[in-house]
Amino acid sequence: MPNIKSAEKRVRQTEKRRVQNRVYRVSARSAVKKARVAIDTSNPESEQAVLNAIQALDKAAAKGTIHARNAARRKSRLMAHLHKMNAAE
Repeated sequence: MPNIKSAEKRVRQTEKRRVQNRVYRVSARSAVKKARVAIDTSNPESEQAVLNAIQALDKAAAKGTIHARNAARRKSRLMAHLHKMNAAE
């Protein structure tokens, strides 16, 4: 336990930030997972699922939960996966 007042405040801030970051990180992960499943099953709504995943990744990057380049890499891979499946059909 912190003994200094500023350290106590830092603990409170860190906990609040951790919980908020977790919300954005989990929503981005689940959106990406749903998009991948939709693409793999050739679901007609796969494009919308990919757009939702891109939106979640952008939001997580904007909030600083994940790095901007990490989000860009994931979006790029998702789009490549989508285009590959569309070309196969």
